Amino acid sequence: MSAVEIPAGLKELLQGYAVEVLRRKPSDLVEFAVQHFTGILEGQSNDQKTKKLVGKTAHKGVAFETNESNKDDEEDEEEDTVKYTTGKYSRRVSVCAEPYNPDDDEDDDMEPRVMHPKTDVQRRRLQDACRDILLFKTLDQEQFSEVLDAMFEVLVKPQEHIIDQGDDGDNFYVIEKGVYDIFVQKEGVSMCVGKYDNKGSFGELALMYNTPRAATIVATEEGALWGLDRSTFHRLIVKNNAKKRRVYEAFIESVPLLKSLELSERMKIVDVLAARTFKDGECLITQGEEADCFYIVASGEVKIMIKSKTKAGQQDNAEVEVARCSRGQYFGELALVTNKPRAASVYAAGETKCLVIDIQAFERLLGPCMEIMKRNISQYEDQLVALFGSSVDLKH
Repeated sequence: MSAVEIPAGLKELLQGYAVEVLRRKPSDLVEFAVQHFTGILEGQSNDQKTKKLVGKTAHKGVAFETNESNKDDEEDEEEDTVKYTTGKYSRRVSVCAEPYNPDDDEDDDMEPRVMHPKTDVQRRRLQDACRDILLFKTLDQEQFSEVLDAMFEVLVKPQEHIIDQGDDGDNFYVIEKGVYDIFVQKEGVSMCVGKYDNKGSFGELALMYNTPRAATIVATEEGALWGLDRSTFHRLIVKNNAKKRRVYEAFIESVPLLKSLELSERMKIVDVLAARTFKDGECLITQGEEADCFYIVASGEVKIMIKSKTKAGQQDNAEVEVARCSRGQYFGELALVTNKPRAASVYAAGETKCLVIDIQAFERLLGPCMEIMKRNISQYEDQLVALFGSSVDLKH
């Protein structure tokens, strides 16, 4: 049986649609798909009219209209641009743009670091706002610190436009507080398609793909945002994700648990992975604590320890080693599958590197693997019976 060839660009096309679904959470996925892919076709039509060759399916073109008609003489004659000012924002509208390729910007690492001074209180607020931002979870500590240094505070007023559909992407925004409506203009009519309620982020797609803004975001009340400029976003976020994908694609495909997933599903897992390094003897998981993530061993080894029980059935503080996990093996799924506290403690046996998936991504992306993990629970129980001589029900 010959292997099925995946058409060029299909992965990027579907990933773009999936990102939009996760951002906007439409009630009707079919109708939303029609609107999404129609927008791409309209964008490609605009590209052809302006004779710009943008043939990659990762390009997420958006058709838009503007009442302005001034041309920027300093720009390429093939690209019409519009400049206008509303409030404190000054933006440039482009008819089309080339998709951003992180491999093309080899000189980005030579650019000076952007730093916006912050008080201790501001930095704590910023860290709290960024804690659950998916795009930041793949950064190492140094990169994350550089992102925090580069971010700047934006205080907004009711009815203020944060971004407008059709604009060039200038900044990525993280929400600290406030409610923000999402509007999309289609056939001259502006429709509210969703909202952000005191959490989340927006603006990354225009920066990732170098396309015009796909929606308008309007504050409905006073709020606070944190912005990250386009250059820093490209240098740290986009390039880091591209490098990480190249590093971990082959590894993820070799993990037995994930072999049952489709290629596109495995690549989504690559995008949400965070790498953590642990020293010999360092505790990764403590028995009895609440579960917040799932681990895959990338290098090194971990030992799984359970507190032993006395003859009276009381738990003492002595720990017994029940298993070890090495490269390609996983742990930490038990508490996530059973919704119970951690059933064991885990320690690094030598210097160890693990890939970590947080609980939200685990629940969203690893559903197809859930039955395999549930079957493994019975194997854990059998091991404990052999060690302790009595039945142990880990599911309850």
